[in-house]
Amino acid sequence: MKESDSVIFEKDAKGYVPVFNRYKIVLDHGEGAYLWDNNGKKYLDFLAGIAVNVLGHAYPPLVKAITDQAAKLIHTSNLYYTQPQADAADKLVKLSGLGKAFFGNSGAEANEGAIKIARKCAHNIDPEKSQIISAWHSFHGRTLATLTATGQPKYQEGVGPIPEGFDYVHFNDFEELERMVTDKTAAVLLEPIQGEGGVHTPKGDYLKKVRALCDKHKALLIFDEIQTGIGRTGSFFAYEKYGVKPDIVTLAKGLAGGVPIGAFVVTDEVAKAFHPGDHGTTFGGNPLACAAANVVLDTIPKKEFLENVTKEGDYFKEKLQGLQKKYPGYIKDVRGEGLILGLELSDTEHGRDIVNEAMEKGVIINCTAGNVLRFIPPLIITEKEVDFLIECLDEILVKYAK
Repeated sequence: MKESDSVIFEKDAKGYVPVFNRYKIVLDHGEGAYLWDNNGKKYLDFLAGIAVNVLGHAYPPLVKAITDQAAKLIHTSNLYYTQPQADAADKLVKLSGLGKAFFGNSGAEANEGAIKIARKCAHNIDPEKSQIISAWHSFHGRTLATLTATGQPKYQEGVGPIPEGFDYVHFNDFEELERMVTDKTAAVLLEPIQGEGGVHTPKGDYLKKVRALCDKHKALLIFDEIQTGIGRTGSFFAYEKYGVKPDIVTLAKGLAGGVPIGAFVVTDEVAKAFHPGDHGTTFGGNPLACAAANVVLDTIPKKEFLENVTKEGDYFKEKLQGLQKKYPGYIKDVRGEGLILGLELSDTEHGRDIVNEAMEKGVIINCTAGNVLRFIPPLIITEKEVDFLIECLDEILVKYAK
């Protein structure tokens, strides 16, 4: 029997650790780019579970793959082989042009593994080669190591001592990075596009220069593509857009279309740093998660699919720029690639209000970094759905832009 919102809110307040600033709706089911709440209200989803539901909700081939696999084998220890895992690893290796993949359960786990193997690899060169450099305003996870790699001190308050050996530079400031990197640097860890930090894109040949600098100092280049990977920018990996290949790339979010999974993919040379017993996971890469991942990996890399992401992303960005022209004093910037787009407001006080008003109009959006409306919809979004969002935003922004 379906319970009322108030009963669910009360249960949550009593039973769940209060770490989320939740919106007051109970989501019940979804289809395509739409969600319905407990009371039957319909919402157009421009958040996609924070870039997770890349194929939308209840995508039939994904539902079938999960159902078929669940009826066959949900989990077995990684002490044994399974075809879904072998297939998923093979596909990721081929798509990335790297050497070997490892599956975990989340983006934080993927980044933990990437940091760990990078340091193990560096230790083989020099036991003191351990520095990890990441960017201010980055986001890499909430475990102790990944929140330390995250260049946002607010996440590190009250949980110290945090791990040593992490330093930060400003994204796009190559001169600062050049001063920071030494022969004791194990790796540089960057998001090709900063997501949680406000949808900041790389300028010019910044990433190429970072690649060359890492090579010079025998440091590894790690790209955190947890939010930007899986086709979101119009290429399967965002790094392909910038003509740069990392030594390690991390993935999660959209990799299995909503089923929890994470992965790091490394070159064959980096993979040599790990031996049996050096790393592991109980649930990571189990048959159910990998069966779901294989649907995503068979669908999104198709040329026509990625071309459509680019097409819809260009259309969407153009429409957001139209709003910027209409409200030039209120909208500071429109930025992003493909279907990861940000609209920066001059107002730092009403981001959540705008999100709430959009929800009242039947659209789910997100505000990050305090004043950036972030749009990371399912990759199947259409121009008609973009138009509906733009119309809703126009009706909301006119009140705040006075």
